[in-house]
Amino acid sequence: MAPIGSLWGVSYQRQTKYILSTAAIAGLELDVKPFEFGVTNRSPEFISKFPFAKIPAFEGEDGLTLLEGASIARYVASLAPESRLLGNSIKDAALVDQWIHFAEHEINMYSDYIWQMVKRFFPENAYSESVHKSIFERQERSLKFLEQNLSVREFLVTDEITLADIVLAAVIQRAGRVTLGAAERAVYPNVFAHYARVAGDPRIRDIFGAAEFVEVPLAPKKDE
Repeated sequence: MAPIGSLWGVSYQRQTKYILSTAAIAGLELDVKPFEFGVTNRSPEFISKFPFAKIPAFEGEDGLTLLEGASIARYVASLAPESRLLGNSIKDAALVDQWIHFAEHEINMYSDYIWQMVKRFFPENAYSESVHKSIFERQERSLKFLEQNLSVREFLVTDEITLADIVLAAVIQRAGRVTLGAAERAVYPNVFAHYARVAGDPRIRDIFGAAEFVEVPLAPKKDE
């Protein structure tokens, strides 16, 4: 089978995992290009295709260019409707989109924000313990909602893996490396059972790789 297009990304990036997992389940091939941060995405050739210089980035065989991991993955899924990665109906597709947005904006956004604060990517002295606590509580609210939903079903939309499940699993893997230590993970057994179910699927297990969860949530060092 000829590749459906070219992909620029890095394997540990959650958005790249969305796309590679979608292609694997859909039975589609991608031409994954070599990529080096700060080099490949600053080259004139790359910028001529993707002026924002961001990855993951996709170029279809027909010349279509796309940014944003979920959007690329959704396009890939649409090329193989028989995979049912977008569900079985228009309503299912809307629910898939709903859960993708929820995972990215109500869970992952807070993981990223806390990671950036802890790693001091903000201006000097910008870290705030009260802001950290507030963001963690917002993520906690979203996880409680998700836990309740997953208490009555194995997957988010249908009785098999959809793109929503792939995105959520990648987002939860990220949260387990940043905001959710062992004690926090124990509070959400259904969420992490879902993660294990999706990330452990033989078709995509190697793409997700080892969990590498933290024992305690990331926090600034005491001497910082």
